[in-house]
Amino acid sequence: MLVGLVYLYIKGGSFQLADLYAMPLTAKEQTWLFFAFLIAFAVKIPMFPVHTWLPDAHVEAPTAGSGILAAIALKIGGYGLLRFSLPIVPDAGHEWAMFVIVLSLIAVEYVGLVALVQDDMKKLIAYSSVSHMGFVTLGIFIAFSLVRDYGNLDGARLGLQGAMVQMISHGFISGAMFTCVGVLYDRMHTRMIKDYGGVINTMPWFGAFFILFGMANSGLPGTSGFVGEFMVILASFQQHPLIAFFAATTLVIGAAYTLWLVKRVILGDVANAHVAELKDVSLREALVLGGFAACVLALGVYPKPLTDLMEPSIAQLAMQLANSKL
Repeated sequence: MLVGLVYLYIKGGSFQLADLYAMPLTAKEQTWLFFAFLIAFAVKIPMFPVHTWLPDAHVEAPTAGSGILAAIALKIGGYGLLRFSLPIVPDAGHEWAMFVIVLSLIAVEYVGLVALVQDDMKKLIAYSSVSHMGFVTLGIFIAFSLVRDYGNLDGARLGLQGAMVQMISHGFISGAMFTCVGVLYDRMHTRMIKDYGGVINTMPWFGAFFILFGMANSGLPGTSGFVGEFMVILASFQQHPLIAFFAATTLVIGAAYTLWLVKRVILGDVANAHVAELKDVSLREALVLGGFAACVLALGVYPKPLTDLMEPSIAQLAMQLANSKL
């Protein structure tokens, strides 16, 4: 990314974004710059196949670190694509859009299946994050195809809007789920799924929060997890039904690993003496989880204020995609 920015400064003499957006670039220059930015932002998002650092980082991080990393820091990658890659190198973005879409679908499918076999709660949620962030890159790059190949400006706006809603929703849901793991870890000092079972019997309020966030992670309608993913699937379906089909299977895979996690940790009989001694959430924990729950439900039930706020920026971005620099 630094090499790309230095090149742009040498060529245009400015770091002002408006100047970079207007700077004429050849097809070859755009391709090199596109991959310079993509490599940087793909690691940050993270995209398949440069995603493997994230589960290890989450396992080593404290609860607050995991929350900040999942809920805020990963979104810098999506922001970078929207702010730099798309407007500065629109022609290269269009040329390589299908390549990024394929990587996004692999993230949605394969990494979701990897999450299914995890025995550490934090690793499972971390792989889940990679899978859900695949929708962000899918929504961003499906917009190129819609606006350039089919002249479908409304579809492109829908895809971009879905990607942005998904980033915000994922921040709420992943932050909430890592906080839930932190609540359990504070009490039992283990993240292993096999050490739990029947937690709802001793922590009913915590169990209710965990199940709500699990439903949101599965994409249940009425929660924020549904809105962004549905918008991206809807945008894809307008011209690429097959892409929409593969993207939609994440609702099945996501339900599989999330509900299985809920079943093994929260539901059933009390598994052991340690679980039997657990105390329900404190007022501080309830306030934090309640705040997450309110955001997840508010965005899931009535996302219009957020989408209206984003609409002018999205419309401008879609027009930038439509304009060629060649």
